[in-house]
Amino acid sequence: MADLVLVVGATGGVGQLAVAKLLEKEIPVRVLTRSAEKAEKLFGDRVEAAIGDIRQPETLPPAMQGITHLICATGTTAFPSARWQFDLPEAQGLQKLQQWRKIFLDKSYRNAHAKNSPQIVDADSVRHVVEAAPRDLQRFVFVSSCGVEHKTQFPYTVLNAFGVLDAKQQGEAAIVQSGLPYTIIRPGQLIDGPFTSYDLNTLMKATTGSKKGITIGTGDTLSGQTSRIDVAAACVECLHDSHAVNKIFEMVNKGNRPEAIDWSGLFASIV
Repeated sequence: MADLVLVVGATGGVGQLAVAKLLEKEIPVRVLTRSAEKAEKLFGDRVEAAIGDIRQPETLPPAMQGITHLICATGTTAFPSARWQFDLPEAQGLQKLQQWRKIFLDKSYRNAHAKNSPQIVDADSVRHVVEAAPRDLQRFVFVSSCGVEHKTQFPYTVLNAFGVLDAKQQGEAAIVQSGLPYTIIRPGQLIDGPFTSYDLNTLMKATTGSKKGITIGTGDTLSGQTSRIDVAAACVECLHDSHAVNKIFEMVNKGNRPEAIDWSGLFASIV
């Protein structure tokens, strides 16, 4: 059976780059999107677009038909912002400031009005994707985050102030417990891009601005910055690598960068 990779979160920075790298390898791609127009603008006719919303599990089955691999690169901001899509009464001036004060200080108020919070996107919706995925899936790749195992330690306490690491960890657990073959990548602070306003030709020519190499580790012991371009490459390179199956690893940019990245060797070093 020919490969067909579904990319969830394809219009985000890592997702766009992952699509471009799959197309470079001439691997058929399907993207899950809420907007066919946006997918066409980004990728033209080189990908198949499936309309759906990970927050609405009933919309997911059509996107899953016939796929062999899945890359999940979804996410939202760690701190409350417009991307959390708050459903609030119209307000101006002081009333608007009071609304945002409650958002930051009142967890119940924040959760009641957010439609795109980390809990919804990185935990609940990842579980929806897991439950909808075909049982014969060959690999489920998930982009998580460094710090999920040390969220009570500084500086991760700051990053997790509004629950993003809690949610990522719940998403990881749903994948691991599903019985599906998986690879979970935990990057550090993302750099390079995001390339959310470029066309496909630009994406396919993207090269990391970092001159640093790639270091991977396990046990959530690494911290630092990670190129989105390198994360996208890791997502694609691990799809068929047996050394990466059922593995969780952190990934940061450190040291001198070689002329070519030995992805197979990096994955083989995971213990």
